Amino acid sequence: MVFVGVAVFVFYALLAYASYLALSLLWRLQFDLTTAVLFVLGFTLVFGYLGLRVGTARLLSQLDAQELPRERVPGAYHVLDGLAAEMDLDEPPRLMVASLSTPNAFALDTMGRNTVVVDTVLFRILDRDELEGLLAHELAHLERKDSLVQTLAFSTIQTVVNLAYVVVAPFAFLVTGLALSTAWVRGDPTSWPETLPGRIRHRLEQGASLVMGVMTLLARAHSRKREYAADERAAAVTGRPLALARALEKLERASSAEFGILSPLWIRGEVESEEERRLRDLLSTHPRTEDRVKRLRDHAESNRVRIS
Repeated sequence: MVFVGVAVFVFYALLAYASYLALSLLWRLQFDLTTAVLFVLGFTLVFGYLGLRVGTARLLSQLDAQELPRERVPGAYHVLDGLAAEMDLDEPPRLMVASLSTPNAFALDTMGRNTVVVDTVLFRILDRDELEGLLAHELAHLERKDSLVQTLAFSTIQTVVNLAYVVVAPFAFLVTGLALSTAWVRGDPTSWPETLPGRIRHRLEQGASLVMGVMTLLARAHSRKREYAADERAAAVTGRPLALARALEKLERASSAEFGILSPLWIRGEVESEEERRLRDLLSTHPRTEDRVKRLRDHAESNRVRIS
């Protein structure tokens, strides 16, 4: 066990030395700050773009989304064309339908022809004004390129965290090797997290998780703000905020019915605590439906008071 402990330490020490040499080589290249920032920015943009294209194609394939012919729903295309003409869009997006897990609609910025995907159920449960409000909300996302911005934000978070891992890699390899070798020499290989080097490595992991968590929460908070902004834009374009509010309430009721007592995860009498609700709100990309509906109703009331 002592021999294995020494061999493990040598292996990780070599990894630490190799990563140190790589960092030293990068340092000797003497990239100026502007070049380094441009390199990281270009790396982020490239992988964000590829992630968006590949992810969009994969999502549409998994959902088995089909483009909806104009002759089947001329009224929906008439609404879509009118909204696209009023908003800052080069051309109307293509309209695709799919059977989603819950009644919903979402927009995809495909870096070519923009796409709006709607659940087939929406044509049955929404009236014309409600469908127009929902489509205007999705076109507002396309107008602001929200999916592209969110993808690039996630790519930036990953790039920052990966760069941090690269910088601390020599030290991380070294303390990992010390922790593992110490545990083997003690005769209890599973106790390596309890050693001093193991606790140091655990602190490194906690630090990385904390940075990732904070940046993710900031990205989620920004996403919720963009949902509110899309609601306001849709209300301004259509002039009927209450129609969008009704559409959101119908989607909420339909989702509750879909995943109510028939859901295998539903437990009779289960009540979400206030702490659990706050945590869900922090991790959610969308605000609560009741909060969005309240804002839309306040918007309609303020417009009515202003006109009168």
